[in-house]
Amino acid sequence: MTVSRRAVLGGSLAVAASAGLPAATAVAGPSGAAAGPVSGAAGGSAGGRLVNLAHLDFLGDFVSPPAVAGHSSYGSGPLRVLWTYADRRADGSYARIGGGPYDPASDTYGQGAFNADDIARAAVVYLRHYRARRDAHSRSAAYGLLRGLAYLQTTSGPNAGNVVLWMQPDGQLNPSAEPVELPDPSDSGPSYWLARTVWALGEGYEVFRTVDPAFARFLRTRLELALDALDRQVLVRYGSWNVVDGRRVPAWLIVAGADATSEAVLGLTAYVRAGADRRARRALARFAEAVAAISAGGIREWPFRALLPWGESISNWHAWGAQMPSALAVASTVLGDRRLLVPALGDTAGFTPLLLTAGGPDNGWLPAPVDRTQIAYGVDARLQGLLSVAAAGDRPGLRQVAAFVAAWYFGANRAGEPMYDAATGRTYDGISGEGVVNRNSGAESTIHGLLSMLALDADAGLARRARTLAASQRVLAGLQVVEAESARLSSGASVVTPPSAWTGESQWSNGSYVDLPAGGAAEWTLPASAERRLVLPVVDLVPDRTAGRSTWSTGGVIDHGSGGPQGVSAAPGALLPVAAGVLPAAATTLTARSTGPDVRVDALLLLPLISRLQLGGNELLVSVDRDTRSVPVARRGTAYSYTASGVLHSRRRAAGRAQVLPGGFTVVLT
Repeated sequence: MTVSRRAVLGGSLAVAASAGLPAATAVAGPSGAAAGPVSGAAGGSAGGRLVNLAHLDFLGDFVSPPAVAGHSSYGSGPLRVLWTYADRRADGSYARIGGGPYDPASDTYGQGAFNADDIARAAVVYLRHYRARRDAHSRSAAYGLLRGLAYLQTTSGPNAGNVVLWMQPDGQLNPSAEPVELPDPSDSGPSYWLARTVWALGEGYEVFRTVDPAFARFLRTRLELALDALDRQVLVRYGSWNVVDGRRVPAWLIVAGADATSEAVLGLTAYVRAGADRRARRALARFAEAVAAISAGGIREWPFRALLPWGESISNWHAWGAQMPSALAVASTVLGDRRLLVPALGDTAGFTPLLLTAGGPDNGWLPAPVDRTQIAYGVDARLQGLLSVAAAGDRPGLRQVAAFVAAWYFGANRAGEPMYDAATGRTYDGISGEGVVNRNSGAESTIHGLLSMLALDADAGLARRARTLAASQRVLAGLQVVEAESARLSSGASVVTPPSAWTGESQWSNGSYVDLPAGGAAEWTLPASAERRLVLPVVDLVPDRTAGRSTWSTGGVIDHGSGGPQGVSAAPGALLPVAAGVLPAAATTLTARSTGPDVRVDALLLLPLISRLQLGGNELLVSVDRDTRSVPVARRGTAYSYTASGVLHSRRRAAGRAQVLPGGFTVVLT
């Protein structure tokens, strides 16, 4: 379950306390049986399929909440809910717990036991499983969770349509959790959980309108209530733009997030597809327009055509919740607007392959890869984006890239261990940057692991390829980070450690940076490489024409005063990687010299002109070169070469070499 971005990204050291990241301190709960039911091994999935709902079922529960004004649901009887976390015990079993400190005297948590985020997304799992299999259990579970979610929505008063995030084990609502989450109270404004409620209600309406029309009408009423809230709180700003360090950013993103907005778009797309009225279609078009507008960078410019998740930072990308490309893909189809596919293609055909060769879907490029934790929420977002854009844009090559993403679940990851267990239905909570697996299995990881498995079960060939790739040794040759502080500094140059690594919108890599005064210099010793590398120093760009410039031995010159107006961003200046030339293949040294003040260097990003991910004899090759290249590959196979927008250019036997197009990617399969 994720809290507000400010809590999540208030420095990478705080990230582990939210977003479902693998940190033992993320929640505190009771030990032993007081935590509730404990699960051991569960039965395997049926018919050789990957989806196994056993652990998600185990996380489920029922409550009969006390009467509260402004909160009601459909029908009568207990409401189905979902425990937030599942702690792995020493004997290998799992115990369900809530979030925050546990008080055994009152049987309450600082946050709560159940939350709207996970209830909504679990409902989506069951809904999609029902659509795929017509499974009666999944239909019943989806029905129950949607009833529980509806109870969390406030139905009257100034906050009507908004959603309370937390509920205690006995069904008591906890609108103001500890630690504090924004908005506070949680139904006092737009939120991630409102966006996810729209997602679940939209997909729920699409399913139940044919199997239970009366319940579907109720879901429609609640979705329209949520749209009322979005109209008055968010879409009222449609057409207004904020300035963020010189860049125009749409002001009508939900909680300033393209990530949150994308999840609402998924629900609105389902709702419109099922016959919603003109208002819902208009809301879908406007939210999709906002998500599309936050595409950034280029083939050689950070963030390499990614869709940025946060509308208050141009220096911040994270894998968790980055469902922007999948949202734009499905919206483009429903709305008949092919323009929405352009930024989605940039994200999936441009940025995602580079991300994979750099090690996979990290939790935080801020803008250097600061938080290299990886969780299912981020992996699933990459997988869904590739598959959705492949379908909407007729780009089958993206499905080949999707196999490299999906292989993460089966062991092609930093830990070299499977993260999903089809015998139990558990997805582990994540892998640290050092390759340590957190074997807890909470709701968020379980949900997104199952969403991925549903996608793989829908394409047996893709599933087989992903598992085959995972059985091979993983070799990376992609983005590298060199800390600025590792340089040999001239007299007057210094390493500065600010009070906080978090700037309010991004983060100093390693918590410090190098300050170069006029005439100051830095020299770095770099790891060797057989490939030429694009040099992208991460520097602090300020809106001050008196700031100095840095001159690099690669021939590049960076104007450190070229930043734009601060606008709504939390800090003046922006930490950004700026291209400063190309290193020859044999080069192992790099120097920079300053001509004036305010020359601050955080880190060096070194990006091979051809980067690669190798899994056995299968390879993903990605180019930021300006020329077509013929490069050596590990084994003979078939090389599929794609353009920068994912269009197949050629398919030929790779007899030890493969062609890679400028800005494109090539997949070699044995």
